Amino acid sequence: MSKYDKLVTNAAGRIVPTIINGKEAIPFMGVGKFKTAGRKAAPPLTSCADYPADGNKVIASLKEALVRCGLKDGMTISSHHHFRNGDLVAPQVFDAAKELGVKNLMWFPSASFPCHEPLIKYLEDGTIDHIEGSMNGALGRFTSEGRMKGLGVLRSHGGRYQAVQDGEVHIDVAVIAAPSADPFGNANGVNGPAACGLLGFALADSQYADKVIVVTDNLVPFPCIPWQIQGNYVDYVVVLDQIGIPEKIISGTTEVTKSPDRLLLAEWSARFCDEVGLIYDGFSFQAGAGGTALSIGIFFADILRERGWKARFARGGSNKYLVKMLEEGLTEYILDGQTFDLEGVRSMRDNPSHVNTSPFTSYNYHGKGNFSTLVDVVILGATEVDVHFNANVVTHSDGMLLHGIGGWQNCLFGKTVILPVPLFRDRNPVIREEVTTLCGPGELIDVIVTERGIAVNPRRTDLIEKMKGSSLPIKTIRELKEEAEKICGVPEQPILTDEIVAVIKWVDGTVLDSVYKVT
Repeated sequence: MSKYDKLVTNAAGRIVPTIINGKEAIPFMGVGKFKTAGRKAAPPLTSCADYPADGNKVIASLKEALVRCGLKDGMTISSHHHFRNGDLVAPQVFDAAKELGVKNLMWFPSASFPCHEPLIKYLEDGTIDHIEGSMNGALGRFTSEGRMKGLGVLRSHGGRYQAVQDGEVHIDVAVIAAPSADPFGNANGVNGPAACGLLGFALADSQYADKVIVVTDNLVPFPCIPWQIQGNYVDYVVVLDQIGIPEKIISGTTEVTKSPDRLLLAEWSARFCDEVGLIYDGFSFQAGAGGTALSIGIFFADILRERGWKARFARGGSNKYLVKMLEEGLTEYILDGQTFDLEGVRSMRDNPSHVNTSPFTSYNYHGKGNFSTLVDVVILGATEVDVHFNANVVTHSDGMLLHGIGGWQNCLFGKTVILPVPLFRDRNPVIREEVTTLCGPGELIDVIVTERGIAVNPRRTDLIEKMKGSSLPIKTIRELKEEAEKICGVPEQPILTDEIVAVIKWVDGTVLDSVYKVT
């Protein structure tokens, strides 16, 4: 089976395959243009007569669980990334698969981290054929060098749920690492030594996989409350000594930036939002846990406090600053998709207004609505932006695949999307004539904020009109590009081959762009 076949030019002008790892794929047709049909995928029917009457699904080891799940060549194993760089479970799963002599597996993680670098040996020996999930760091470099047997597929968090729900990806065995679980398989992420907050990225895995294994190091008597994963989806429970390294799962603190340039980006972003009227009593916002985004959230909090306003909700990644806003009454709810620090875990466990969400509840494009469209202000980052406001988040300008998409694509549907980015990094301009890899169409990106000026997408005539007379430095995107090139020089184009090593899926499951092998 070839990695890919039948190349076409999609609606974004990008060359993409329509056969990926032996399966047909649909090229990107434009935002909102592809309409899906049919019915959702479904796991096989089961009978409770085949499960222990005493509710105890605990078995001795991961290896035994995989055997009981019927693991064989060519199957798909999924895992989640709530443990981030502290994950101890996924490597053990593939250690067991290797011991069983199973080959050509597809690994379907919600994200990967440096702790997954040991899996490269299983990509090399054929235990794992390819990865469909973010390929960060060493795994990204391995992929970019053309060393992965199959073709990599990168999806957003919502796109991952969509792919499973639509039957595009069939999970044979889901392995869900849970900080707390009972013998029946009910599980949560807010209790236990490896507490990580929520388990929303594993929801699709639990609902749609043929077989589901919950792995925990904190087995509690039935019932495990709250149950973020329901035991009636679970086949087996495995208890290990340790499933995650706490200090690598979450940091004790998440800190705002101290960089003067990044603080300026934050200040200008907040001022822009204020001047165009995006901040009001009852507004909503999403900002990540990076230093610049945290600083913007603090500016938002100062404005709300000063005027006696409150946000209706804030979309997380939660952190101590967002938790402080909730507890101070500056926002009514945190709708949390990922918990980034210890205060976030505590708040989710103790505060009913701190709500755990999942890619289904917030990001699934093939659902009956989308939370993202309800968010007034969305703050995101990018590795590159081009003069058409297209953005890249997975490769650097040298073409090297080093990051995943995460929820980034899904958030582009917010009412106003703002990208605070430096004008250049390491003497490389961030604003290019054309992005190396297309991850987000420019029609969905409204404002670019740099330390040398702010560019508003010409589509947003309403914002442009409101900023007339502002003291903020409003410029065109081309003016910003030219300013970067005066400082850094015109950037050289990356030297890439014509061999495709991975593809970027759009939120509707269509193929948006290709990632090429580096030389």
